[in-house]
Amino acid sequence: MKSAVEGDLRALSPGALAYVGDAVYELHARLEALGDGRGLPGAMHRRTVRIVKASTQAEAARRLLPELTEEEAAIYRRGRNNTSGSMPKHADPVAYRAATGLEAVIGYLFLQGDEARVETLMERVCAIAKELESHPAEPDRRCGPEAGGEESNEPEAPGETVTE
Repeated sequence: MKSAVEGDLRALSPGALAYVGDAVYELHARLEALGDGRGLPGAMHRRTVRIVKASTQAEAARRLLPELTEEEAAIYRRGRNNTSGSMPKHADPVAYRAATGLEAVIGYLFLQGDEARVETLMERVCAIAKELESHPAEPDRRCGPEAGGEESNEPEAPGETVTE
């Protein structure tokens, strides 16, 4: 698919890159959830949600950061540091920002026409999401080596309560 954007993509706002990256990411997640096409729509939706939720994206970003090129890492940081002005009520702010950074990278690569790199990163993201599904209590919520690793107040498993 040809991009309508011309010129230096680095000149686009991080929010614009994340906007496109969100759509590309969601499409890849839906295709992953589709599998062989025999699943029920509700199950496919739940699988997609597990892949696209901010905490999964943040963990994927943390694990992928060492594999990013210098240019991709710079785009990630711009996206992560972007202030959008709005945040979902249930989202951990640190995880949400890391997810935005990852989406900015995906958007940048897509608009650049580097579909092979998008595919490579999304395959890794889906593998990480699968791993997190099998070990849900293990994700490290930090979003990069420089992050202080703010704790989430969400329960680690269904039925657990958070005490402070």
